Amino acid sequence: MRLFAVPVFLSLLADGDYRLALIVFVLAGLTDAVDGAVARLTDTRTELGAHLDPLADKLLLVSAFITLGILGVVPVQLMIIIIVRDTVILGGFVLSAIVVGRSITVAPSVWGKLTTFFQILTVSLVLVAHSQWLEIPEPTIPLVFVLTGLLTFISGIHYVVYGIRWYQTVETTGSQSG
Repeated sequence: MRLFAVPVFLSLLADGDYRLALIVFVLAGLTDAVDGAVARLTDTRTELGAHLDPLADKLLLVSAFITLGILGVVPVQLMIIIIVRDTVILGGFVLSAIVVGRSITVAPSVWGKLTTFFQILTVSLVLVAHSQWLEIPEPTIPLVFVLTGLLTFISGIHYVVYGIRWYQTVETTGSQSG
């Protein structure tokens, strides 16, 4: 559902309909929570779901930041940090599959979870502020922008270091067995 919500969400943002965009964003988040809960409770987790779930999350968040950045609602610097981090992480997965012949397996770290939380918080606060449903106190949004940028950068560095260590372990293990 989240994959299908992305073009609707982006169209609403492009049209400046922040209220409806907020509703779609929240509903997309709820479908993620319900989907995850159902999969865990019924023990029906699938390989496809394991790949589509984070892809849908990333597509929704990254496209939200790109659109909000282009619209001038989110600082372009924050948009760039988010794009670069996710591109580097995706590149690491692709590179590991090409060079090593298998994909790196990474469980979300505390830094990654904090980053995702703050990215969702940022998009939500911006949409709430621009929908004019609530007035957000003045220093809140700029502070959240800074925290989101810092956490995104830190988690990006964390995942790069993790990937380098994983590669060194695989390289050492592979050369010893060969």
